Amino acid sequence: MKINQARKVKNGAWRLDHAHTLTTPLVLVFGDRFLLENATIYDEVRQMYPDGELVFGSTSGEILGAEVLDNTVTVTAIEFAKTSYHIVNKNFMDYKNIEALGSAISKEFDKEGLRHVFIVSDGSFVNGSGLIEGLESDADFTSSITGGLCGDGARFEKTLASHNENPKQGEVVAIGFYGPTLEVSYANYGGWTPFGPERTITRSVGNVLYEIDGKPALDLYKTYLGEKAAELPQAALLYPLRVQQSEDSEALVRTILNIDEEENSMILAGDVPMDAKVQLMMSTMDDIANGACNAAKQAMAGRDKSPELALLVSCVGRKLVLAGRVEEEVEEVVDIVGQQAKVTGFYSYGEMAPFTGSNACQLHNQTMTLTLMSE
Repeated sequence: MKINQARKVKNGAWRLDHAHTLTTPLVLVFGDRFLLENATIYDEVRQMYPDGELVFGSTSGEILGAEVLDNTVTVTAIEFAKTSYHIVNKNFMDYKNIEALGSAISKEFDKEGLRHVFIVSDGSFVNGSGLIEGLESDADFTSSITGGLCGDGARFEKTLASHNENPKQGEVVAIGFYGPTLEVSYANYGGWTPFGPERTITRSVGNVLYEIDGKPALDLYKTYLGEKAAELPQAALLYPLRVQQSEDSEALVRTILNIDEEENSMILAGDVPMDAKVQLMMSTMDDIANGACNAAKQAMAGRDKSPELALLVSCVGRKLVLAGRVEEEVEEVVDIVGQQAKVTGFYSYGEMAPFTGSNACQLHNQTMTLTLMSE
């Protein structure tokens, strides 16, 4: 596996780490939404890699090496020695629902030899839970899935993604990896603690939450936030919801992406099922850094080879809590996966990965999610 990396700040020149001449590389381009809207950005990356497969995604912060960057565009170009890959992209606007889009993507993959799928998805229109449900709806689809929902800082205005074209809204890009020598491991971990009373979801539709304990969800949430309610939806990133569908199920964390004042409802990154139990959550800087450390340890457990590539997807809410210490969680990961691994990734509106010991993907919020690869 040969890997080159580069970065560009607004109105600046590219800083290149091009140690290798690459042939038909997979090129991952993560960047600030405003920079990805620049009409020249696609051509600039295409000039660097004329025969590359270019995948773009907007972020709430870019990860490159042990650094967390803002207002940049990062490029990681990977040439695999023994692994092949196939990319499928669809747009949400062309389908009646997100489950149908996910199913259409799944059907375009040759399932034989498919080892792993990495997702770079629009984070504004797409319900991540529904996307995963659609991807896994084909009985022949048994591959593991990781990835994330694109970000837009803490603005929540619009997100962008694309494959081999200028980034645009509504895109879902799926990268399928093939090859018997490819080793992929993954893990996710949060570090958030529930507090306050446990309540019950009494009205919801998909990822829209209307009522908790028979009361308007938004009103109840504003009561807990107090003065911070004026800063919604951004303030909600600091107080996500713990959602547990049943006593036997793993609890999931859900971030509020937007609010609807007229409906008195909240739009979350993934499904919030009726009758599920919910609690508010909070965290500290140390808890979040320790959570990233735990995720890295889980991803490294049982690997045969040291990872050559580390794809990190972490939640924008973690970034807001960590503030000036945000690089600490990435440094924790790098210390554990090793300096030999090239690290890239982004801060997201939702993370995708199975729970440890499972192959079934879940949408998470407020986690550090790792995907480690080697050949």
